[in-house]
Amino acid sequence: MHTLKPSILLFAFLSLSLFTLGQDRYTIKTGDPNGIDKWYMGRQIAHVMSHYGIDWLEREEREKEENTTLLLKNMAIKPGMVIADIGAGSGYHSALLSKMVGTGKVFAVDVEPEMIAYLNKRIKQEKLSGIVPVLSTEQNVSLPDNTVDMMLLVDVYHEFSYPYEMALSMLAALKPGGKLVLVEFRSEDSTVPIKPIHKMSKAQAIKEFKAAGFAFDKNIDNLPWQHCLIFTKQ
Repeated sequence: MHTLKPSILLFAFLSLSLFTLGQDRYTIKTGDPNGIDKWYMGRQIAHVMSHYGIDWLEREEREKEENTTLLLKNMAIKPGMVIADIGAGSGYHSALLSKMVGTGKVFAVDVEPEMIAYLNKRIKQEKLSGIVPVLSTEQNVSLPDNTVDMMLLVDVYHEFSYPYEMALSMLAALKPGGKLVLVEFRSEDSTVPIKPIHKMSKAQAIKEFKAAGFAFDKNIDNLPWQHCLIFTKQ
């Protein structure tokens, strides 16, 4: 009769424990019909805005409603930086960022092949340079480790089906000391005319990103409808 070595038993136990923790991380239950039946740290995950929402992303009122100009100023972008626009969608922010980084680079990351196709078409039509479209997965941003100076997520994180895994992936892709700029509609403000499930509170966002290993830096509270939360990779 063969007996297993203690090291093998320990490995098997740890693997099972990690699997169990992963299974327990998310709760499956019904809630707001505008969300999926999956919850993370007490928050229901919203349905993804697909490529059918491009008109909304490119609406004329967006600058007035979200003050994108001020958001970009908040980011303090410097020429030569490598920035990742996570959930880039139509490339609304990526196009603006590409004009600010100069010789730098903008990774325009999205999970939908249709969005990537739209981005490639936009780059060609507008003769944009420095933008690299990246097709990600639901659990990984598909970027090399320690290569990104700053990440921007605008109204997208609350739709991630695997927020914890994605946060770990983003943390890995950032350089040490790199920044993550999280922009989400404020759930604390009932006057913001957005469906509740597409909003996030400052406290909830901080709780979730700290759980993945990010350090909270500050909230630049100057946008009309949104939080502008800055996190750091220590």
